[in-house]
Amino acid sequence: MKGIQYSAAEAKNQRPFETLLELFKEIIVHTSGDVTEALDWLRQLDEHYKITNDQYTFDDFVEELLDAGYVAADVKQGGAPVLTSKGEAGVRKRAMDSIFSNIKKGERGQHKTRAAGNDGEALGDMRAYQFGDSLDKIVMNESLKNALGSNGLDHFQMTQDHLVVEDANFSSSLSTVLMIDISHSMILYGEDRITPAKMVALALAEWITTQFPKDSLDIIVYGNDSWPISIKELPYLQVGPYHTNTVAGL
Repeated sequence: MKGIQYSAAEAKNQRPFETLLELFKEIIVHTSGDVTEALDWLRQLDEHYKITNDQYTFDDFVEELLDAGYVAADVKQGGAPVLTSKGEAGVRKRAMDSIFSNIKKGERGQHKTRAAGNDGEALGDMRAYQFGDSLDKIVMNESLKNALGSNGLDHFQMTQDHLVVEDANFSSSLSTVLMIDISHSMILYGEDRITPAKMVALALAEWITTQFPKDSLDIIVYGNDSWPISIKELPYLQVGPYHTNTVAGL
């Protein structure tokens, strides 16, 4: 259970289920999605730290974990417990909260650029109307002033040349590509480098998909060769007996 840290203070004001669930979401990354192994590790932690008691046992936790829909019995694997889509989403959110908890939240789906445009946050600056500008950006009182100044009230006429619009920042979407090394060097000399890499990848995936839904995220893994994987596959990623072919990944 190297790398798993737990303090009794973390369980303050929490039900045993909530405490064990948060630990489970972290441990499952270390076991590459193996629910049975994760529960074995969790049971050892429970025995050491006495998280459960006579009123709420570890078996009660496992039953509630199934009832809550975080894991399910896989018929193809002889009834062995596996993560559900809800469980996978919970693992990603746990990683995001753990890594990005101290970062100030940005506005959803907005990456400000230096370019002016028709959408985004208003800048307060005025400019002449140009073909293609959104009509809802026209500042009518300033446009009327221009028309009155040019023609007067008796011969009032408004043309395109009189129109004024308010500038706004153009908001752009971003495309992110994440490369993850799954070569043997990620566990060389007994040092676990793949788990922190997966945690960051899970956190980034959850951050982008929830905070910036208009963005795209592509994930590439590489060893002897490289290939794309889906966000869903991240918790189950394992190191193989591969060389580190960074060129293939790039």
